[in-house]
Amino acid sequence: MSEAAPSASITVRTATWQVDRDDLMFVRRRVFIEEQGIPESEEMDEEDPGCRHALAYAAGGELAGTGRLAPGGKIGRIAVLPQYRRTGVGSAIVVHLVNQATELGLAQVYLHAQADSVDFYGRLGFRAEGPLFDEVGIPHRCMRRGAVQKNGQQAGRDRDEEHRHDTR
Repeated sequence: MSEAAPSASITVRTATWQVDRDDLMFVRRRVFIEEQGIPESEEMDEEDPGCRHALAYAAGGELAGTGRLAPGGKIGRIAVLPQYRRTGVGSAIVVHLVNQATELGLAQVYLHAQADSVDFYGRLGFRAEGPLFDEVGIPHRCMRRGAVQKNGQQAGRDRDEEHRHDTR
């Protein structure tokens, strides 16, 4: 089953580490640490305070997911609570972060997709590049896409030479 298009009942807002840390970590802890078994020492990093974060809410205002955009254009930490998967929450978070990149003037964004999520990101305009690699014990693949210009067209060009070896 594929991720549904975002519904009108999903809202995503920009969040900050300083103000929204508890909600951001609640989702990430449930998905990455508890569900996927990623050590907390690998999940927490010094980049969070300098990133733009997103929080997604389902109908009724229930917390549903999160993600972040690092200053260099790397999207990461996309996490959706199990009960909200395949409802459009993940898509809404990624679209929000791509729009944030556009507002920052970035021509492109990239991410390290878990191997079983490559098709999901492909449907959102990301192109896989390079081989699979291990990150926190999980196979990943680098993916990239242009940010969206004001006219709705994709900006930027895929470039193989950048960001290939960045860590999570």
